[in-house]
Amino acid sequence: MNKFLTMLTLCVFTLMVKAQQPIPKDEDFGKIDQSDLEMKACDFEKDANAEVLIDKGDMYYDQNFNVVLENHRRIKIFNEQGKGYADFKFEYRSYNREEYISGLQAETINLVDGKPEIIKLDKKQIYNQVVDKYYSAIVFTMPNVKPGSIIDIKYTKTRLDPSTIPSWNFQDEIPVRYSEYDTAIPEYFNFQTKSNLLTPFTTNVNTTGSGNIGSGSNVLTYSTSEAKRVLVNIHSLNKEPHMSSMKDNLLSIHFDLASFRPPNGFVSDFANTWTKLGERILEDEDFGSQLRKKLAGEEEIINKAKAFKTDDEKIAYIFNTVKNSMKWNDIDRWYTIDGTSDAWNKKTGNSTEINLILYHLLYKSGINKALPMLVSTRDNGRVNPIFKFIEQFNRTVVYIPVDSTKKYILDASSKYNVYDETPFNLLNSSGFYLDKEDNNYDLIFLDNERPIRQSIFINAEIKPDGKIDGNAQISSTSYDRCSRIEQYQKDGEKKYITSLTDDDNNLKIKDLKMGNLEVDSLPLVEDVNFNLDLTGSDDNYIYFNSNLFSSLHKNPFLSETRSSDIDFGYLSTLVINGIYKEPAGYKVDALPKNISMTMPDKSIVFKRIIGEQGGSIVVRYVINYNKSIYFKENYGEIHEFFKQMFQMINEQIVLKKS
Repeated sequence: MNKFLTMLTLCVFTLMVKAQQPIPKDEDFGKIDQSDLEMKACDFEKDANAEVLIDKGDMYYDQNFNVVLENHRRIKIFNEQGKGYADFKFEYRSYNREEYISGLQAETINLVDGKPEIIKLDKKQIYNQVVDKYYSAIVFTMPNVKPGSIIDIKYTKTRLDPSTIPSWNFQDEIPVRYSEYDTAIPEYFNFQTKSNLLTPFTTNVNTTGSGNIGSGSNVLTYSTSEAKRVLVNIHSLNKEPHMSSMKDNLLSIHFDLASFRPPNGFVSDFANTWTKLGERILEDEDFGSQLRKKLAGEEEIINKAKAFKTDDEKIAYIFNTVKNSMKWNDIDRWYTIDGTSDAWNKKTGNSTEINLILYHLLYKSGINKALPMLVSTRDNGRVNPIFKFIEQFNRTVVYIPVDSTKKYILDASSKYNVYDETPFNLLNSSGFYLDKEDNNYDLIFLDNERPIRQSIFINAEIKPDGKIDGNAQISSTSYDRCSRIEQYQKDGEKKYITSLTDDDNNLKIKDLKMGNLEVDSLPLVEDVNFNLDLTGSDDNYIYFNSNLFSSLHKNPFLSETRSSDIDFGYLSTLVINGIYKEPAGYKVDALPKNISMTMPDKSIVFKRIIGEQGGSIVVRYVINYNKSIYFKENYGEIHEFFKQMFQMINEQIVLKKS
């Protein structure tokens, strides 16, 4: 009984201490607390380079039913590395003045001789940048920013489309002390919300209010649903190994219009089906009207394609023709900007222009199954099938459902894609295909169920002086093949060779030959001639690790915690085989044991087989990844598995002088 009372007292005391800790709060623009100016580090993330002190959004409808978002953002800079957060770029849809930014106020506040010094942003330093024909951006850099500075910014973004409400990110790549999003939605709109949260809101208050539309004698008063959502002391979201994207994992809230009921009218569904959204997209002049546009000189390509006997030959020919003819301008939009004809003439275009050119030529060549498909690249975040809004997508590709077991997802905007492999940066998300002929508009999940295989074979000789001379052959298929070729061609051979050594100064590559670089259907074969100095060896012992030329030297899951899901992208198998001839006068002193280790759900299997045979040490490692996505809630299992696996795969073999 006494122990219970003691524990109860401790709990009450702990709660009282927590209650006494001040909760961060919002402050008006320009009103800076002296303690914030004197602050040297973030209270809850000590190593942060900068911290968002306040990020407040106030969203409402004005009297013209425009959507207005007033944003107040305050940032504290702690060190030189944090000065990059003084650069700002606010993008908005400028086409037909659909959005515009107004009322920008910005100032830098420094503590000078114990007093705040305010430097206002000169309007001459604010630039309006044209992104493309649809988007523009306000661009500026805050003045006189240094460690200790506070940046205070306030602006208003107005959107003429009343059917869309801006999403809100409560989290950032730096810690956020206070984030608030207030919304006031007229009674005529019914929005679905999707929240990505780890904990409940610090404040979540829902009330009713009122608003007006019109002016003079034609004013209509309506009721509003008002919400105040607050999160405080939010840790930064850092890029983690095998994270799908920052966008997928930020603490955020999104809105999707489900229905609209005008005053004295009937409820109307607002594109709340994929079919309705697909029909709207095909009516867009920068999409649907581009599908049949004639291309200069297209007859020669079409006639040559029609001469091939099989559809696969036609698809491969047209895909490679477009891929090799067009240059991607690094712009991703789900629609065209200059149009397919102009892009074809210039041989440069955005990703959708290139792929609608591909679609057009395929269709004209008799590939009637080809369909345009809207997708989201990995950096843009996964598509949410529940939310039927077009802003999720940032690229159009070509979808060919070959049969019930095979489909092609074609993206000719990258020189390293192949026609019969779904591009890596589209995997584990959904694609939205548009089949106007059959009135079929739907999503399919984009994955690759066929495991990708990489094999490493090493044939080497261990020398009595503690060196290894040998050859390695690395065979890579599919995504491994594409990524290695891209790295080799972009970095150049010298830098690529350095990457093969994994920054091991004791490993020297004397020669590298790349095979099958130009043959997409064959594995990439790298023949490597190397020597290795075995550190730690002495006159009596030789120590060496047989794990060479793999990516398994640094465990990517060392952290005890994880804030994002793990996305490997695809299933894979890695096989490492090695034959190491023993040096004369030495014998094996310690050989790692054969072992097989499996994840509880059997999604990863690791096997190690090591033995002696005819004066050589023979090793074999096999790792099967049978699942591509692991949720952060199950991180503990994969963390422990990788910890043990990396210990085993890097366990040393010991030889002793006989």
